[in-house]
Amino acid sequence: MRLLLAILSLAVLLGSAPAQAEKRIFIVASDADGYGVDRCLAGGAHCGAAIATAYCKARAFVQATSFRHVDRDEITGAIPASSGDCHGSTCEQFVAIECAR
Repeated sequence: MRLLLAILSLAVLLGSAPAQAEKRIFIVASDADGYGVDRCLAGGAHCGAAIATAYCKARAFVQATSFRHVDRDEITGAIPASSGDCHGSTCEQFVAIECAR
């Protein structure tokens, strides 16, 4: 009877859905720093993969699963719409980096 119960318990554990990896999206200001880093991330260019992965690793995540430019109206509640960080004709832009463990 105990053997049957142990086998049944093991079957339930092995048959359950696999655990989901933890993911988190970081919103980063895309400051023009003269190195082109912001363009690599915001444009989703291949050169941004190493930068996004380094950003994630610095925050104890394994890898970056995606990165892209986000508009201010896509960010809900994090950045006040009234914070118009604009200098001349250019306004502050943001990049979303999704990290996974």
